[in-house]
Parts: sequence; structure tokens; C-alpha cells
Amino acid sequence: MARAVTQQRKIINTTAAWAVGLLIFFPILWTILTSFKTEAQAIADPPVFLAFDWTLENYGVVMERSNYGRFLWNSIIIAGGSTILGIIIAVPAAWSMAFVPSKRTKDILLWMLSTKMLPAVGVLYPIYLLFIKLGLLDTKIGLMIVLMLINLPIIVWMLYTYFKEIPGEILEAARMDGATLREEVIHILTPMAIPGIASTLLLNVILAWNEAFWTLNLTAAKAAPLTAFIASYSSPEGLFYAKLSAASTMAIAPILILGWFSQKQLVSGLTFGAVK
Repeated sequence: MARAVTQQRKIINTTAAWAVGLLIFFPILWTILTSFKTEAQAIADPPVFLAFDWTLENYGVVMERSNYGRFLWNSIIIAGGSTILGIIIAVPAAWSMAFVPSKRTKDILLWMLSTKMLPAVGVLYPIYLLFIKLGLLDTKIGLMIVLMLINLPIIVWMLYTYFKEIPGEILEAARMDGATLREEVIHILTPMAIPGIASTLLLNVILAWNEAFWTLNLTAAKAAPLTAFIASYSSPEGLFYAKLSAASTMAIAPILILGWFSQKQLVSGLTFGAVK
């Protein structure tokens, strides 16, 4: 009886998981399908799901109209650069909070996280003026700095959580053997927290890749990433849904492929230290 109930629960949980997964994936699937339709089929009522004339015309138009490679390269540089900068700053910060905590450590962590609740538009004007003064407007380095600062609270929180799961006695033993602070962080702490650091890297790359608000407001042409590439298909004449879907598919494809091939590392990192 108990085995039957357990089996029934397993079936229900599996079915529910598949249903939620398909529900989340459906907008992506619909975007991909729409990218292969004509503009008339894209706005057809009722919508056409699979019974349509498949075409690559939209991708051809997108490639002819825009320099996709330049936008892709900008996204790679900006997302990768902001992630590397964030990790360089976050690892020492998370180390100090995890292994040399003070009475205000938790308050500092909560304050850092609270900055994520600030509406981005509330600080757009001063940052825009600051970028003009510093000559960072429409530059990749400027966007890297902004995106790093935006995601830094999440990076620090995640690394802090992972570092807390590492026994402090190991680091104490390294110090007794004469390890310096730099050697302790690089040769002891970092290798032990590789799953957590890897998942943090991947998550930050995804967040930076998908950021639209700051990229659209702080870039024009030179440093525009793929989010600006998508937005360029919204014009005063209206939305060209098929071409917009083709541009969106081309923009999300690299990060979807990265997520697919690194899902094992991402899951293992997010569950790092969950079970002792």
C-alpha cells in the first residue's frame, strides 16, 4: 500500500514538473516558431501553430539589415567582463563575511540585497550624467561596470552561502602550515568552492546577457549588445512580429545553448552544501 502511494506521488510530481516546465518553455517555443512564419502568418487570428509555410526569410532579412556579429561580440564582452569583475570583488568580500564576521555582517548583507529593490529608473538620471562626465556613455567598459554593480549583491550573497558551508578548520590548518591570505583564498578556498563559484558565474552571465534597461539607456551604437539588437525591430511603423521573433531567437540562442550544456554544473552549484 505504501509503495503504491509513493509511486502515485512520484507520477503526480513528475507530471506536475513537466507541466510547469512546458508552461515556462512555451513562450520560447512560440517565439522560435514565429520566427519561421511570414508576417501575415505571425499575426493570424486564430494563431497558427505548426500548419504554416516554414521560411528562413526573416533570418535573411535580419542578417542583411543588422551586423549580428558585432552585437553578439558586444554581449559576450559585456556579460563576460562584468562577471569577471564581479567575481574578483565578491570573492574577498564573501570570504571576509563568512570567515571573519562582525556584528554587522548580516546587516551589511541585507543592506546589499535591499539595493536590488531600488527601481532602476530612479538612479538612471545621475548615472547617465556621470557617464557623460567620465566619457563612459556608449562604451563596453561603462556597461560592464554598471552590470557588475547591479549583480554584485547577488554574487556576494551566493558566494557567502557557499563559503559558509566550508569548515573553517581547514583554513585554520592552512594558516598553521604557513599559508598566506592570498594562498588561502586562491589555493584552498577557491578549489573547494568551485561548484558554487561556477554556478554563480553562470547565473551572473545570464543576468548580464538578458539585461535590457541599462543597455538600452546607456548605449547607442558602438557598445550595443543583443538586447539593443532586438529592440531595433520595434519601429514607428509598427512591430514586425516574425522578424522580431527571428532577432529574439538569434539573441537568446547562445545563452540557451550555454545553459543547456552547463545545466549539470549549474544545478550542482545551486545545491552545493544543501545536504550535509
